[in-house]
Amino acid sequence: MNLRILATAIRDLESGRSFYDRQEMGVGDYFQDCLISEIESLVLYAGIHRKVFGYHRMLSRRFPYAIYYTINGEILLVHRVLDCRRDPAWIKGELGGR
Repeated sequence: MNLRILATAIRDLESGRSFYDRQEMGVGDYFQDCLISEIESLVLYAGIHRKVFGYHRMLSRRFPYAIYYTINGEILLVHRVLDCRRDPAWIKGELGGR
């Protein structure tokens, strides 16, 4: 399976990293390492996660973030990496309300 991370998801990761670095230096690096590792695990586990707002949603184990992705044949697209503490209506809006 080919994994592709869209620019929107990369921006989400950068935003999360900045947020956690403001809390304590170095936590942002840990955040990014954890989320990238979880995204890479989708190569093995893609499709087992329930659908939310039209996307498969994988919840992060260490941080309150969700990875929203779709599968199109052999292509796995990571669309967004969003903070679960946000209002669900905001999350739906960010995902385009599919």
